Amino acid sequence: MPHPLDADAVRTWCALALQALGRERERIDAINVYPVADGDTGTNLYLTVESAARAVEAAFDGHGASGTAPGLADAVGAMAHGALIGARGNSGTILAQLLRGMAEILGDGYGAEPGGPAAALKRALRRAAESTYEAVAHPVEGTVLTVATVAAQAAERADGTPAAVARAAYEGARTALDATPGQLAVLGRAGVVDAGGCGLVALLGALAGALSGEVPTAAIAVRPDAPVPVPGGCPAVQGDAPDQEGPHGDPDGPAFEVIYLLEADDAAVARLRTRLDGLGDSLVVVGGDGLWNVHVHVDDAGAAVEAGIEAGRPYRIRITHFGAPDGGRGTRRREPEPAARAVVAVVPGDGLAGLCAEAGVTAVTVRPGEPPASGELVQAIRQAHAREVMLLPNDPELRHTAAAAAEQARTEGVRVALIPTRAAVQGIAALAVHEPARSFDEDVVAMTAAAGATRYAELAVAERQSWTMAGVCQAGDVLGMIDGDVAVIGSDLATTAATVLDRMLSAGGEMVTLVLGAEFPDSVAERLERHVRERYLAVDTVVYEGGQRGAPLLIGVE
Repeated sequence: MPHPLDADAVRTWCALALQALGRERERIDAINVYPVADGDTGTNLYLTVESAARAVEAAFDGHGASGTAPGLADAVGAMAHGALIGARGNSGTILAQLLRGMAEILGDGYGAEPGGPAAALKRALRRAAESTYEAVAHPVEGTVLTVATVAAQAAERADGTPAAVARAAYEGARTALDATPGQLAVLGRAGVVDAGGCGLVALLGALAGALSGEVPTAAIAVRPDAPVPVPGGCPAVQGDAPDQEGPHGDPDGPAFEVIYLLEADDAAVARLRTRLDGLGDSLVVVGGDGLWNVHVHVDDAGAAVEAGIEAGRPYRIRITHFGAPDGGRGTRRREPEPAARAVVAVVPGDGLAGLCAEAGVTAVTVRPGEPPASGELVQAIRQAHAREVMLLPNDPELRHTAAAAAEQARTEGVRVALIPTRAAVQGIAALAVHEPARSFDEDVVAMTAAAGATRYAELAVAERQSWTMAGVCQAGDVLGMIDGDVAVIGSDLATTAATVLDRMLSAGGEMVTLVLGAEFPDSVAERLERHVRERYLAVDTVVYEGGQRGAPLLIGVE
C-alpha cells in the first residue's frame, strides 16, 4: 500500500537504504575504479547513510522526549545533516549534497504547491541532481552525476503518487547506470558500471520501497546482457577484478585523499574552492549555512589542510594515503603486514587526537551531539591494521555502538577487546599501562583495571533552568559532574573546578589529570595546579590541551 512521504517514510527510507548498502557494500567496493580505484565506494556510501540514519533516529528521539512527532522537514533535514557530517569519500560527499538538495525542497510547505506531493518530490529530485553538479569542481559524465540527472528526468515524466514518482526515478537510474561504461572510458575498459551510481540506484530503490511498501527486486547488471545473480543487487565483478588504476585512469594521480568538516562563511568557501582546485583533483565541497564538508585528492595534504584553516575552522580531518605505484601500471604497493596489536580510541577534541597520534593510537574525533556510528569505529579498527585491537569508547553512551563495531571486526578476523572506559580521562589512564609485549589477556586486564581505578569528572555550562542531583541550576551556571552525576553547582569555572577536585580527592588519590577544553583559560589551569600542589602534597598533576568543545574541563583522579 502506498505510503505518504512523511517523517515515518524518511525513517523507513534510511533503514531500507542502510540494509541495501550493507548487503551490496562489498560488491560496490569491488567495481570501484573511478575516480580512484581504492575499493571503498560501497563502504563510504554505507557509512554516510549510517550517519544519516542515526541523525533521523535522534530527531525522533528528541521529539519523543517532548511528546511530539517530527515533521517531514525535521526528518529530511536531519537526514541531510547527518549525511553531511558523516560523509566519507568522494561518493559519500556527493550523496550528502544530493540529500541536501532534496531537503531544500521537502521542507515546510511540502505538497502545498500545484500538483501536490508528487510534484514536490519531482522538484526535489531535480534540485538534488542540480546541486551535485554545483558541488563538484569538474563534473564528469558517466558517473553518479549522470545517474542522478537521468533519474530526475524520468521522475518528471511520471504520473500519480509520490510512490510512482520514486519508482520512475529508480527505473531511470537503473537505465542510466547501464549506460555509464559507454560514457566513461575507464569504466568501459574495466567492464563495470559506475560504483557511485550503483549506490544511488540502491538509495532510490529504498525510497521507492519506503513509499510503495514494495522493495525493488530486479537485478542490476554490469551490462544489459550480464545479469547479476543476486536480486536487487548491484553488479558483481565479471571475471577478473577491474584494473586498479589511479585517478582518472592515471597511476601517477594524487597520493592523498583529504576530507574535513569546515565552519566558514560562503565567501571564504568560494576562495577555498579556487585554492584547492589548484592543488589537486576530485574536489567536492558540499554544505551551506556555515557548515561544509570538503573533499579533495592532493599530493600535498598539509597544504589542503592549511587552506581550510585560512578559510575557517576545519575539524574531523581525515587524510588517507592511496599508496604509490610500484612499477606496474595501476598497481599499488603491497599491503604491509598487520601490526601485532593496536589501540583505537574515541576522543572529544583535536588536542587529544594529537596525543593519541603521538602514542601510535588510531583516534576517532567526535563533537558534542555527533557520536560516531558503529561503521566509523569499524573503519578505524581496519585503519589500525593490526591482528589485535584494544577499543576505548571513552563514553558510556557508546557502549552498544562500540560493542557492535567490535563484533563486526571480529567477523573480519581481528581480535578486539572492548575496554569499558566511560570518559576520556579513563582512556588516558588505560593507555598509560598499555603494553603490547604482554599477552593479549594480560593487557586487557591491566588497561581495564587502570580505567576502573580512575574517577572522572567534567565541567559543563547549564543551557537552561533544570533540576539536578545537586539542586536547581539556572542557565549559565557551571555544573561539576562527578562520575556522570551533577555534584556541584557554581558560578565560575575556577571555584567550581576546585570544589570538584576537593570532593574527588577527599577519598584519596595519587594523580590528577586535567584535560583543558578549547577555550579554557590558562590562568585557571595554573590556579588549579597550584590548588592541588598546595593542598595535596603527595598528589601529582598532569595537564593536557584537549581542545574539546563540549566540556570546558575534564578531570581524572587515579
